Amino acid sequence: MEEPPARRGGAVGCRRCFWEFWNYETPKVIVVKNRNLGIMYRGVQLLILLYFIWGGGSMENVSLSLSALQGGSVFSILTRVEVTHSQTLETCPESLEVPDAACSSDSDCVAGEMDMLGNGERTGRCVPYYSGSGKTCEVSAWCPVEDGHTVSESLGKMAAQFTVLIKNNIHFPRFGFSKGNVKDDKNGYLKDCTFNETTDLYCPIFRLGSIVEQAGENFTALAEQGGVIGVIINWNCNLDLPDSACNPSYSFHRLDPKRIQVSSGYNYRFAKYYNCNGMNTRSLIKAYGIRIDVIVHGQAGKFSLIPTIINLATALTSVGVGSFLCDWILLTFLNKNEMYSARKFDQTYLRPPMALHSGAYCRLKQPLLAIHLPAVLVGETL
Repeated sequence: MEEPPARRGGAVGCRRCFWEFWNYETPKVIVVKNRNLGIMYRGVQLLILLYFIWGGGSMENVSLSLSALQGGSVFSILTRVEVTHSQTLETCPESLEVPDAACSSDSDCVAGEMDMLGNGERTGRCVPYYSGSGKTCEVSAWCPVEDGHTVSESLGKMAAQFTVLIKNNIHFPRFGFSKGNVKDDKNGYLKDCTFNETTDLYCPIFRLGSIVEQAGENFTALAEQGGVIGVIINWNCNLDLPDSACNPSYSFHRLDPKRIQVSSGYNYRFAKYYNCNGMNTRSLIKAYGIRIDVIVHGQAGKFSLIPTIINLATALTSVGVGSFLCDWILLTFLNKNEMYSARKFDQTYLRPPMALHSGAYCRLKQPLLAIHLPAVLVGETL
């Protein structure tokens, strides 16, 4: 019995598909002579490769521990103090530095009024100032007020020779690596050394005057009004090298804005309280000083084969982004985009298979679908 045509055609189609699978296909390459486009294409490829290869090793950024004089990363050293001795709770003239404190009669002073910048509550009386011919409103406060009988004491001359010890330890848990900035020496090394970047890198004892000078400031002026100095410690370690190659580097900068009068300098107030013969007294101290902020940055890297291979494979895959970008520019913006499109794509019409109708085979006269495909050269053995 003769095999039906439909079954015979299906078998032929299956065999043809099987042998088509073993054909070799290669994309058609089109060279576009456009220097600007070529530079952009190679530039995109280079950036992609550098991005992935640069991160081929294993990197770690960490938060670092710090030990300073006051148990943290910030400490201050007093350089000048203004002391108001023997203050007691009573009434006295308000400071001339307080706005609207000056007066000529009692009518200028409202009883019970308090100024946000003042020292106490006004009594309603206008009284002579501590010195001179001026008058100010009387206040109920700790008297005399701060600038009434203030004594200034400066440590500026000797403070430049003060020394500070800044101990710093780092730990990179990912690599199990730890190191400190103090030399491991049991022979009293720290007793006789001061920091020197060349000869004593692991002696973190800094002279205060040297810190200020390396920050580019005048010590005498800074000691008078105070200021904030940043000591930056940076650890940048390549752990493929010996431990001795992982060393700290130091830099010094002034952090407070010295050109802005309101926020320039550094000072604070505190008081010491006493009870003398049943009377409460205090000494008010306005302290000027140099505040040291220790800021630590650190990162460590170590070569690892697996991340490098993954990054390289990803980079080679991602370079296709350059081709996509350049093709989009060619097909969209260049004057000869239509000519490039014609060479880039071959137009093929897909026709449906023969359909059985009324016992006979027939073909549809019009293509049902038109698509654009990248041109492919197919090679097969004849």
